[in-house]
Amino acid sequence: MRKRSTKTTTIVRKFEIDEDMFWKDGQPFQIIGGDLHYFRILPEYWEDRLLRAKALGLNTIQTYVPWNLHEPKPNKLVFEGIADLVSFLKLCQKLDLLVMLRAGPYICAEWDLGGFPAWLLAIKPALKLRSSDPAFLELVEKWWGVLLPKIAPLLYDSGGPVVMIQIENEFGSFGDDKAYLHHLVTLARAHFGEDIILYTTDGGSRETLERGTIRGDAVFSAVDFSTGEEPWPIFKLQKEFNVPGKSPPICSEFYTGWLTHWGEKIAKTDADYTATFLRKILSRNGSAVLYMAHGGTNFGFYNGANTGADESDYKPDLTSYDYDAPIKEAGDVENAKFNALRRVVEKYSAASLPSIPRDKEKAGYGSIQLQKTALLFDLLDTLDPADVVESENPISMESIGQMFGFLLYVSEYAGKDYGSGLHIPKVHDRAQVFVACPSGDNGGRPTYVGTIQRWSNQALSLPNARCVSNISLYILVENMGRVNYGKYLFDEKGILSSVYLDGKTLHGWKMISIPFHNLNEEPKIRPVFQAAYSGFNKVSASARKKLEHKSENITKEPAFYAGRFSIDKVNQVKDTYISFSGWGKGIAFVNEFNIGRYWPSFGPQCNLYVPAPILRHGENVVAIFELESPNSKLVVHSVDQPDFMCGSSKSNLHQL
Repeated sequence: MRKRSTKTTTIVRKFEIDEDMFWKDGQPFQIIGGDLHYFRILPEYWEDRLLRAKALGLNTIQTYVPWNLHEPKPNKLVFEGIADLVSFLKLCQKLDLLVMLRAGPYICAEWDLGGFPAWLLAIKPALKLRSSDPAFLELVEKWWGVLLPKIAPLLYDSGGPVVMIQIENEFGSFGDDKAYLHHLVTLARAHFGEDIILYTTDGGSRETLERGTIRGDAVFSAVDFSTGEEPWPIFKLQKEFNVPGKSPPICSEFYTGWLTHWGEKIAKTDADYTATFLRKILSRNGSAVLYMAHGGTNFGFYNGANTGADESDYKPDLTSYDYDAPIKEAGDVENAKFNALRRVVEKYSAASLPSIPRDKEKAGYGSIQLQKTALLFDLLDTLDPADVVESENPISMESIGQMFGFLLYVSEYAGKDYGSGLHIPKVHDRAQVFVACPSGDNGGRPTYVGTIQRWSNQALSLPNARCVSNISLYILVENMGRVNYGKYLFDEKGILSSVYLDGKTLHGWKMISIPFHNLNEEPKIRPVFQAAYSGFNKVSASARKKLEHKSENITKEPAFYAGRFSIDKVNQVKDTYISFSGWGKGIAFVNEFNIGRYWPSFGPQCNLYVPAPILRHGENVVAIFELESPNSKLVVHSVDQPDFMCGSSKSNLHQL
C-alpha cells in the first residue's frame, strides 16, 4: 500500500498512477475533465470559456495540438494569436486547471487532415502518414523537436499544469504499426523524461485496444466509447491492456453530443440521458473527460470531413463545432445539458463548484446592404503570374503549393456545332464548370454549365456552340475540407484525374491559385480578393450598374460582395451571427477575419458566429465570395442567435 501524505509531511508536486487510481500530490484524484480546443476559440475568449468549464465542475482540460495550425508552410512556425499554445496552457494553470495534452502528430478532431499539414501531401514519393515510414518520421521528429521543448517546462512535476501527454490518437481504429507508436514514445521520453504519464486513447473494444495500445513501455491505455454503452465492462477490459495496478478507469472522450456534416440534421443528444451515463462513471470513482465541454468554431478553412463506404462518399463538417456541448458555440451555459451535467459533477466533485457565469449578451445589428464589387472572371487579369501554373495535365492544389481555398483550372477545346460530354472521374471536392467563346456575342463572358460534386459525380453536357475560335473551359474547384479520419486520409484537393471531352483526354492546362487567407495567417488578403475588397470603396453607381448588367443574364457566376455596418457605442460591441438566408454557397469575412463557409441552401447551418473581438466600435466590413446565387436583395442580416434549421435538413433534429 502506498504511503499517503499527511499534514506533517512535505508535499512533493507529483501526478502519478498507482493502485488503479490517479494521485495528485500524494492524494487520490478523480479526473473530471473536458475537451476545449484553443484553436477553435479566439484568444480573447480563452479565459471566459475556461471559467465556464470550471463552473461546470471540471478540474482538467484536454486539448489537441494541430500541427497544421503551427506549421502552415514548411519551416514557417506559428505560435502567436490563436496558435499561442504556451499562453493557453499558462492560463489553464492560472485558473487551477490541469491539462491532458494530445500532442499528435495525428489528432483527428474533425480538423483538416486530422491536424497534419497539407503540404505533407505534396512530398514525392508519397509519405505514408501515421506509419514508421522513415521519411514521415523524420518530419515528425523535426516538428516535435520544436513543439515538445515548449511543453517540457509546463509539465506538472516542473510546476506547470500538464499532467498527461497523449501519443497519437485512436490508432487502433486505423492500423497496427507498433514500430511507429514505439518511436513516438521514444521521442516523447527523450524530451520529457520518465516521470510524465504518456497515454493512448482507443475505442473500448478488444480489437482497437490490441492494435492501438503500447504494452511494455509504461504507456497508460485510456478508452473512449459511445455515451450509451455500459462503462464498467469496458473499464474491466481496459485493465487487461495496462500494467497491474496502473489502470485507473477513465473514459477520455465521454461524448456530450456529436458532430454534424453539411446536409445532415443538426445532431442533438438528450441532456438527462447524457447525465445518467456520466453518473455511472463518476459514482464508482471513475474518471471522465467530456468531449466536448465546449466545441467552438471551425474558423477559416480548417474544418475536417469524413467518408462513408468509399472515398467519394464525402461528408464535410459544418463551420460550427457547437457539438451540442454543454458550453455552446458562443459560450452559453443557460441550457438543460449544462445544468444536468453540473448536477452530476457537483455530487461527486471534491471541491465546491464556482457560481455559473451569465450568458454573454448578443446583438443583432440588423440588415447589411452589400454591393457587388467584382466578378471572379474579371479579376483574372490582376493576378500575379506567379499564381499561375501551366501543365499538360491537371495537378493538385498541394502540388502547386496551395493548401486551402479554390483553384481555377483553365483549358480550351475546338468549337463545333454540337455539344460535348465532359467527364472528370476524380474531383476533390466540388467543381463549377463554365465555358466561353472569345469570339461570341457576349464578349467571351463565361457561361455556367453545371457542377460536378465528389459525392455525386456525373458527366456534364457542354452546350452547343458555333465558335470560330477555340472555346475556353473554366473549372473552379473548391477544397471543402480534408478527410480527418479513417483510411482515406491522403486527401489531396483539386482535379486528381484526367479530364475527358467526348472520351478523349483534354491536355494543356493552367492552374490559377485563388487561396484567400486562412485562420492563422496574417490578416492580408491575396490579390484576387484584395482587388474586390478595395474596389468596394470605389465602386461608383455607374460601375455598379455595369457590373449588374454584365451578369444579369448569367447564372451562378462567382462574385465578390461587400457591405458596411456601424456600431455606435463601445458597449454595444457584442457577439453576433451573420444570417445568409437567401444566399447560395460561399465564404465570409468580417473585418478581414475568415469566419468560415456558409451554405444555407444545403443546411443545416444558416448563421455564422461572429465573436465580439472581431468587431469594432464604428465601421465594420462584411465581405463574401458567393459561388452561385446571391440573395436577390444583396442583403445579409446580423442577428442575435444561431440557426441550424436551414436547407434540406430543416424538418427535424437528428436525435442521438
